[in-house]
Amino acid sequence: MAESTIGASHALRLEVLGPLRALREGVEIPLGPPKQRAVLAVLLLQEGRPLSYDGLVEAVWGGAPPVHVRNLVQKYVSGLRRALGDGPELSWTGAGYRLTGARADDLHERRRLVDEALAARDAGEWERAGELVDRAEELWRGEFAEGLRAPYLAAERLRWTEKRLTVLEARLAGAIELGRSFEYVHELVRLVAVHPLRERLVELLMLALCRTGRPTDALAAYEAARRRLAGAMGTDPNPALRSLHERILRQDPALLPLPVA
Repeated sequence: MAESTIGASHALRLEVLGPLRALREGVEIPLGPPKQRAVLAVLLLQEGRPLSYDGLVEAVWGGAPPVHVRNLVQKYVSGLRRALGDGPELSWTGAGYRLTGARADDLHERRRLVDEALAARDAGEWERAGELVDRAEELWRGEFAEGLRAPYLAAERLRWTEKRLTVLEARLAGAIELGRSFEYVHELVRLVAVHPLRERLVELLMLALCRTGRPTDALAAYEAARRRLAGAMGTDPNPALRSLHERILRQDPALLPLPVA
């Protein structure tokens, strides 16, 4: 990323991991009505790439935009230029609208922290990996671009919910690897209740229960998941979950409680 972009980003901080907000020297600045804010969020997520007029309309309003949508786009772009002030540049190129000199700072920081966590995990530094993931999780203030209604942002919200859960599962797997199953059993019970069809969470819960000396409860968690999957989707548990179930039944010594690292 260009040096000028980084400098501008420090002067004006933009955040999307929760309600969209802009902070100048720590003070939140108004960004206008919801659709204007949605335009900003969509352009921010292009990360400096131009977005055509038709692409912007589709992203913000979908297939049924209002009659005077062109006037609205021009109005919102002008409003954002005034709101963002010096530094960021929202311009029209031959390819479309492009926002430069600004970025989603919290999203940028989250990516860096998760990349560092993955590198630490691959190096066997489970403790450091967990700390980095926790710092990445602390950046979330709510749902992605919370409260903004736009087809593009709705799709991004679902995508980031999935990515967030995947990172959370990796953090919990690392905690179990460190022998800290007891600390996270209740969190896993809660997560399985919130995401009852997510098999990786059930697998982690079963493993944590085994590592805390509760194989019977782990088998009960498997049976409950099997019934949920059959009732909701007409399917059996995935191979990883079935394999763990079989290991518990044959009392695999590798599933015995681990000493805390």
